[in-house]
Amino acid sequence: MTQDELKALVGQAALKYVVPGEIVGVGTGSTVNKFIDALATMKDQIKGAVSSSEASTVRLKALGIPVFDSNEVESLSVYIDGADEIDPQGHMVKGGGAALTREKIVAAQSKQFVCIADESKLVDVLGAFPLPVEVIPMATARVVRQFAAMGGRAVVRQKDGQPLVTDNGQHIVDVQGLKITDPVAFETEVSQWPGVVTVGVFALQKAQVCLLGTSQGVKTLNF
Repeated sequence: MTQDELKALVGQAALKYVVPGEIVGVGTGSTVNKFIDALATMKDQIKGAVSSSEASTVRLKALGIPVFDSNEVESLSVYIDGADEIDPQGHMVKGGGAALTREKIVAAQSKQFVCIADESKLVDVLGAFPLPVEVIPMATARVVRQFAAMGGRAVVRQKDGQPLVTDNGQHIVDVQGLKITDPVAFETEVSQWPGVVTVGVFALQKAQVCLLGTSQGVKTLNF
């Protein structure tokens, strides 16, 4: 199966975690787009969604799914999102789509995090995928130096020859050369650096379930 077909497979499989009559947390990215398409087939059974990005909001609304502001919703039964990497404990690297801050916010208000991914995303140790970190622009150079002191190579993500601007008006630095052997400690430390809005390690809000698309079908991992 192609990677696109695997994404469609896990997007469809995630529907069984959606609680009828409730609001579902929806992430961002190409795999989540497949889930949103699948969710449209049962839109009359849910109240709507809380979305983690402007892009997902546009897609949800286009399919007739109401979108709520996260401040209007006290808690969500489930949050369904992809990952750039996931380890055997359910810790993830996220933010390839630049929506990591809002993803972490929606994950924090959800009772269950279901990760949907293809098998290429499962890794032994996080860090091969460049780690996204959302930063306040005036802190960028200092954050880059702090990662260099850790042995990482951080660069500001570009779009059309300019620093990419997130939905929150901030910049992203992508860090290569790290091996994140203790994701909880790493997330805790980097989150405290002045100027860091969000680090793309999801260890404190890790996945409880991962639906992994494989050539043999969907494999369910429970953490």
